[in-house]
Amino acid sequence: MPRNEYSTSFGRTCVLRIPDYGRHTLLATLATFARLAASDLLGTQPRRGDPETHLLAAEAWLRRAQDQGTDDGVSYGYSIRGGWRPSYRETSGYIATTFFDLAKYRNDASYRERALRICRWLLSVQNRDGSFSNPRYGSSGIVFDTGQDLFGLVRAYEETREAVFRDGAARAADWLVGIADSRDRWTRNEHLNTPHVYNTRTAWALLRMNQVEYSAERERVARANLDWAVSEQQASGFFDQCAFKAGVPPFTHTIAYATRGLLESAELLDEQKYMAAARRCADAALGHVREDGFLPGQITIDGRPAAGYCCLTGNCQFSIIWAKLFDRTADERYRSAVIRALDYVMGCQDIHCPNPDIRGAIKGSQPIWGRYAPMSFPNWPAKFFVDAMLLRRRWP
Repeated sequence: MPRNEYSTSFGRTCVLRIPDYGRHTLLATLATFARLAASDLLGTQPRRGDPETHLLAAEAWLRRAQDQGTDDGVSYGYSIRGGWRPSYRETSGYIATTFFDLAKYRNDASYRERALRICRWLLSVQNRDGSFSNPRYGSSGIVFDTGQDLFGLVRAYEETREAVFRDGAARAADWLVGIADSRDRWTRNEHLNTPHVYNTRTAWALLRMNQVEYSAERERVARANLDWAVSEQQASGFFDQCAFKAGVPPFTHTIAYATRGLLESAELLDEQKYMAAARRCADAALGHVREDGFLPGQITIDGRPAAGYCCLTGNCQFSIIWAKLFDRTADERYRSAVIRALDYVMGCQDIHCPNPDIRGAIKGSQPIWGRYAPMSFPNWPAKFFVDAMLLRRRWP
C-alpha cells in the first residue's frame, strides 16, 4: 500500500496507508476539509434555517452515519482521516437512546428499529466478562465505554422487555461493580489508567440499571464515584481530574459529562448534594457564554477560559443541562443560555451543503481545526444536538 503523509493545520503529521483504489477518495476528502478550513478561516457562515430544519438535518446525518458500515453500529463520523470511520461502540450505545426518543417524537417506528439494531450489535461485540472495549486500544474492557453502552441496553430492555437486553445490561453493570477498587472507585480500565470525574456519567448508567433491577452494590459503587467527583469540585465550580489527561484544561465536553452525571444521578437518588454540585458547575459555565452563544472549548479548573475555539459538543451538552435546570427552576438565565448556545451551533451547521457526508453534521470544533476532534464531524455532537433540540422544542 502506498504511504501518504500530510500535515494538518493543528500541527500534527498524519500518516495514512491506503490501497491504490482509495487514493481518489482520500484526495477528495482532503480537498473537502481544505475547503471547510478555508471557509472557517475567512469567517464564512453557512446559510441558516429554522430550528426544525436544523434538527431534521442532524437526524438525517445520524441515520447516514449508521448506514456507513457493514454492521449496525454508528460510524465514529466523517473525518479527514479517510472519510467515514468504523462504527464506534461507546457512542453507539447512547445514540440508541436518542433513536428511541426520536421514534416517539416523530412517531416513526424506523427509529426504534435502528435503535434495536444498534443494541443487538452491541450484544454481539460485548466481551465475555460483560464489558465493552474499543478495538483501537485493545480487547480489554473500558469503564466509560461500558457505561455508555449500558444506557442503550437498559433502554432497549425497557422498550421491548426482551431478556437478552436485560441480561446484557446486567453483565455490563456487574463488570462495572467488579472492576471498582477497594474504595469502590474506578481507577483501573480507564483512559491512561487515570480516574476521571466524568465517570459520574457511568455512575448514572449504573443507577439506570437499578431502575430495571435493583442492587445495593451498584448503588454503593455509583455513590462512591459521585462522592469522589464532588470532592474534586473547586471553588470555581469546575472539577479537577476532568480532562482526558492530567494537567490539561478539560474540554467543555468532559466538563458537561461530569455535570450531567451528577444532575441525573441526583434526580434518581433524590440526593441534594449531587444536584448542588451539578448546578454550581452549570452556573459557572453559564458565565462563559457570550451573547452569540460561543462557549470556549476548554476551561481551567480555576474557571479561566483556555481556548479561542468552541467545542460544539460541549455547547450542545451544556444546553441539555441548562434546559433541565430551567424546567426545574424556571430561571430564565438557563433558557436564554440554551437558545444562544444552540443558535451558535446552528450557525456552524451546514444544512444546505450538496455533500451528504457533511450536510447536517456538527463539527468537533469551531473553527474546524480547534483542538477538540479537529478536522472531523464525530457522531456524538450530532447526538447531543438532537437531544438538546428536542428539549428546546418543548418551549413556545
